[in-house]
Amino acid sequence: MQGFLKSHSVPGKMRFGQYFRRYWSLYLLSIPGLIYVVGYKILPLIGLQLAFKNFDMFAGQGILDSLFKSEWVGLKHFESIFRSRNFTHLLANTLTISLMKLAINFPLAIVLALMLNEVKNRIFARVTQTVVYMPHFLSWVIIHGIFVTLLSSNGVVNHTLRAVSGKTIDFYTNPQIFRWLLVLTESWKETGWSAIVYLAGLTAIDEELYDAAYVDGAGYLKRLWHVTLPGIIPIISLMLLLRMGGILGAGHEQILVMYNSTVYATADVLSTYIYRIGIGKLDFSVATALGLFESTVGFILMVSCNGISRKVLGRSLW
Repeated sequence: MQGFLKSHSVPGKMRFGQYFRRYWSLYLLSIPGLIYVVGYKILPLIGLQLAFKNFDMFAGQGILDSLFKSEWVGLKHFESIFRSRNFTHLLANTLTISLMKLAINFPLAIVLALMLNEVKNRIFARVTQTVVYMPHFLSWVIIHGIFVTLLSSNGVVNHTLRAVSGKTIDFYTNPQIFRWLLVLTESWKETGWSAIVYLAGLTAIDEELYDAAYVDGAGYLKRLWHVTLPGIIPIISLMLLLRMGGILGAGHEQILVMYNSTVYATADVLSTYIYRIGIGKLDFSVATALGLFESTVGFILMVSCNGISRKVLGRSLW
């Protein structure tokens, strides 16, 4: 994580051949990762042509042949997307849900890490940490099943509310409440896992800084503000940059599993619309154009935030 500070000092230049002979084992270890990147990240870029073509799957003898033989239409699909009434609505839903998650779940992970770091009983801290990050390994289908059992119209929560007050809450059918349900479920699933990164940063802070602050008369809150938080600022900046790059994603897997037609007005986002258009209506060209737009915006946001971080904090990814 300290590499995020981007302060590299190389004593002297070394030719690539010499460097390779010295560290050949590291290059060997990188082969599986390179195969993954090439196979799943670079080769699929060929399919970006779909955004600029009227794709006809029967134009050739196979998918690739049909891709190359389909008619070029330029920016036609982008124009139809931007002129669509659905686009602004979908974009507004996407940004609203993403910003809600960012505003609540991002600082929540930091707070959890700070709380776990203050626990003196190491066994209790490790058990608690294990319990809170275990939901990360559950799929959204399982998470959805758990919360349906708790929050559906006949779930445990509404059954209790009905018995106590005679009223119920429509968690899954009320459009406004459903957005908060998305935030709540993601928080329950991912906060513990996200806190691990900050805990790793907290362990790297020199204990002598705390001792010096204590000797100078700093209380707990002042040590937290002047020692702890500055010590993990590089990690916070890094994680925030990564979140900004995917801000138009809004957690499409979660929404696809959990939403229904009654909450489309507030829960339908760009990524779920891409899925419905691409898989449901087989309109691969429009779906690819929307996906390319989403990726381009994410790239621009990451580059912009990286520049701001470099100027304001003096730290950046590159």
